[in-house]
Amino acid sequence: MAFEEGLARSEKAYNQFTEVSSLFAKIVKEDFLSTWQWWFGLALFIVPWIVWIIFRKKDSTGRLLLAGLMTIILSLTIDLAALSLGLWSYPMVIIPLAPFLFLPYHFSLAPVGIMLALQIKPKMNTLLKGVIFAAIAAFGGMNFFNAIDFYNDKNWSTLYDFIIFLTLYFVAYGVTNIETYSKLDKG
Repeated sequence: MAFEEGLARSEKAYNQFTEVSSLFAKIVKEDFLSTWQWWFGLALFIVPWIVWIIFRKKDSTGRLLLAGLMTIILSLTIDLAALSLGLWSYPMVIIPLAPFLFLPYHFSLAPVGIMLALQIKPKMNTLLKGVIFAAIAAFGGMNFFNAIDFYNDKNWSTLYDFIIFLTLYFVAYGVTNIETYSKLDKG
């Protein structure tokens, strides 16, 4: 009996989530679409990838893309957990389809920023480079997005953001240094 009750309550929660998603779509259409912030947010999805395509280290494209994909997966996972716990929020919705998922931070800024950082001065001390990247991302980027109302830190410490960005950087760095890459058609 409890299982069926749980299924019914779960279905009710999904219906409420659908209503919330519809509300976000309405907000984007009626309140955000005509603002510079919305267009800036949309540009943040596209422009970093154009920059990366132009300036990427072409012979390392596969490794860098894998590092970027890992960054996307980890940043989404961290954000979904934090959003579920109410630790922070993103009041500016860019794409109303799954508004908590489709943010420029996850799909563009974090992965492209990390991929660019990885390929710049590859012989530089990894710890120092990671600290510089995390400091720019956390203390510069997140505070900027907080100032323009893209991000609400809800008293979340920027130092924690620094630790998250440092972790993302080191995981991506680890992925780019996997030595077992080879073509599948090799015997």
